[in-house]
Amino acid sequence: MGAHVHTKFTDDQVKELLQKYIDGGVKRKYLQEILGIKKAMFFRLLKNYREDPLGFSVVYKRAKSTRTIDPEIKNNIVKELAIDKVAIKNKDVPLYKYNYSYVQKRLERKYKQTASIPTIIRYAKANDCYLPKRKKAKTHEREVLTTHIGELIQHDASIHLWAPDSGKKWTLITSLDDYSRCLLYAQFVEHESSWAHIQALQHVVLKYGAPLAYYTDCHSIFRYVKGRDQRHMSFEKFTDDVDPQWKMVIKDCGIKPIYALSPQAKGKIERPYGWLQDHIVRTCIRENVKDIGHGQRVLNYEFNRYNHHQMHTTTKEIPNRRFNSANEAKKSLFRSWVIPKPFLSVRDIFALRAVRYIDNYMTVTIRNHTFKLSNIEPQRPVDIRIYILEPFFYELRFWHNSRLVKVERVKDSDLLPVHF
Repeated sequence: MGAHVHTKFTDDQVKELLQKYIDGGVKRKYLQEILGIKKAMFFRLLKNYREDPLGFSVVYKRAKSTRTIDPEIKNNIVKELAIDKVAIKNKDVPLYKYNYSYVQKRLERKYKQTASIPTIIRYAKANDCYLPKRKKAKTHEREVLTTHIGELIQHDASIHLWAPDSGKKWTLITSLDDYSRCLLYAQFVEHESSWAHIQALQHVVLKYGAPLAYYTDCHSIFRYVKGRDQRHMSFEKFTDDVDPQWKMVIKDCGIKPIYALSPQAKGKIERPYGWLQDHIVRTCIRENVKDIGHGQRVLNYEFNRYNHHQMHTTTKEIPNRRFNSANEAKKSLFRSWVIPKPFLSVRDIFALRAVRYIDNYMTVTIRNHTFKLSNIEPQRPVDIRIYILEPFFYELRFWHNSRLVKVERVKDSDLLPVHF
């Protein structure tokens, strides 16, 4: 309280009041009330005045500056901010603002140093690394629309220059449980494809069980839309009259597909995990990530931190804990999944599909490959399930009349007979 005496009184005014007390003209309690100080502060001022009347001052003097930090910490703050500044200016990099909390955590993890957020912001402003918060138009409030885990899986893909040093854009495919906000799948792929999304679906179903529904956008991988996806057809089919590869798989799994009819509708639940994306890009830049394998390791680290350590801003809970609590309370719509009859392997279900008709020589042809089949009448359809074992190496499973008639493995970069 006494530290603020100098803001209301001059040194001479305080000297005059103290001298009146010494001379017996004014009682202490009145002077305390006038100065706005307590007893201890009054006697401290009185002692200083008596010891040095000429040099007495009520101006507060700091023993040392409180607005200085270790030069090494300052240099590291400025260095980290400069890295973000370059990335933000690059229009191909999905960073649009500074993240001072990330810089603070970076100081702790990499340099074993600490600094407050206000200190980091102060140096950001001093080094032209500050962007004022923009006023946002009113958007949909993020909310949890479900009451059980497995009730709705948000599935999405984002293509960005995640690692600028790689010089390539990768696609991040993610699957997230709406109720818990727990990430169930996160994978970088060099090219988005039906197969990449089928692999994501396979991972979720085999690890957690079959959920009630999947929520995606209307990308052609997920849904056939009239007027947009007509590919060399003699007549135009209506929306949903054709099932894309991914949709055929999800129907075989007994999962309901739900489509966002606009980007705004997709954002109404939650756009693709801004916190996760923000941290991945910043870390990839700092670790000079050049290949997708290294990028996946960064993603795995952030994936784990998001699920197990980061409190979600919507649920106010750590996602993995919320997921496990719901599971223990039997608030789950995940169901045990078994291979539907007559199929024999997961490779019959989580596969690309094609139909060919057997010719008079008891063969079917896919691109330049001819496969001999037996005990099938000519002109009969054969259902071919194609499972990719590795790039350009495929397992083909031939089905006819609910019977597996042949399994072949082929290595050919130009084999696939379907758009995927």
